Amino acid sequence: MTMRLRRRTAVAALAATLLLATPVATAQALSGPAPAQGASAATTVDELPRPTGPYAVGTDVLHLTDHDRTDPWVPEAGDRELMVSLYYPARLGRPGATAPYMSTREAEAVLAGRGLEDDAPAKVSSLATHARTGARTAHGRFPLVLLSPGFGNPRATMTSLAEDLASRGYVVASVDHAYESLGTEMPDGRLLTCVACDKMKAAPSEEAQAELGRLLSTGRASDLSFVLDRLTGHRPAWKNSRVIDPGRVAVAGHSIGGSAAASAMLTDPRFDAGINMDGTFQERVPASGLDARPFMMLGTASFHFPGGEDKSWDEGYQRLDGWKRWLGVEGSGHSSFTDVPVLEDRMGVTLDPSVTLSTDRQVRITRDYVGAFLDQHLRGRPQRLLDGPTPGNPEVVFQRP
Repeated sequence: MTMRLRRRTAVAALAATLLLATPVATAQALSGPAPAQGASAATTVDELPRPTGPYAVGTDVLHLTDHDRTDPWVPEAGDRELMVSLYYPARLGRPGATAPYMSTREAEAVLAGRGLEDDAPAKVSSLATHARTGARTAHGRFPLVLLSPGFGNPRATMTSLAEDLASRGYVVASVDHAYESLGTEMPDGRLLTCVACDKMKAAPSEEAQAELGRLLSTGRASDLSFVLDRLTGHRPAWKNSRVIDPGRVAVAGHSIGGSAAASAMLTDPRFDAGINMDGTFQERVPASGLDARPFMMLGTASFHFPGGEDKSWDEGYQRLDGWKRWLGVEGSGHSSFTDVPVLEDRMGVTLDPSVTLSTDRQVRITRDYVGAFLDQHLRGRPQRLLDGPTPGNPEVVFQRP
């Protein structure tokens, strides 16, 4: 494969990360009078899948500003701003209000960016969650996991995974990177759109697009380190930060967020482990690796396989110098590792007809393997699930390049 083709592959993979935009998805398939092939008009999904752990789930939202950095996409906006949703293990007790999936304005902006019909935003914003605002934290100290979504995706699209991890005893910080989501509503009412998406589309060459991809990955790494500072530093931004164990921290992400997870580990030794979910590495893993820290690559078996089109996975895997796994999921699509399959059911559409796994299997596989990785490397609990293929998960292929 030539360098030009490699760049084209990386850019195409990055562009495919937009919410509800798999390589075969089109707005026409969503906005027509009938569901797309394979969808059921009778499909009714009112809530995200229930968390599987023993804890109740609480949630808070933080608005953080990094006064040491100017926003890279909109310099005139001033200091870099981030919205962060926190999910944490909570005590069982009197239930409070569940948090909204996202605001209606965010849903409208995100779905309008994909050319969807006018009534779609209410369907998305009203999807029920299981995390409750104002819930009391559970007793104890818990590992911390930072999540970074795909390019154009709001942090809400990682909610199912975040809630499940919190129910299993993790504090989870899901980050919206300013001007990299199709819609992020700020506390003062501003609605930030995806300026970075516009810049990517307007890039004059493949080389310029590749450089933007690298800047996205490294910029998000800086965002993630800043969030870690604000959660575990001397004067933490979160009132419940005492429950975080700063000695057990992981970073994970989907697509460009998965690349950012690797970039964050390259620059910040506080991240003890990382996961890339179906993302092209926009920054090369160096020959020296990641200082022997564990890293897992979890992706589509049809695209991310040894010798496949995305050569960054072959190179990245070979250069990882600690515990590592490359897992491919047969029958999955690029968005299978996010809430998109649930949103498809909610809206009664099929966006990627190449996906053959049910929504339940897509959710379960993501939760089970991410949770197993974190349990093994942040809690020191060996997981047989990570040792090799299992009869209960025939779709998961252990790639051994």
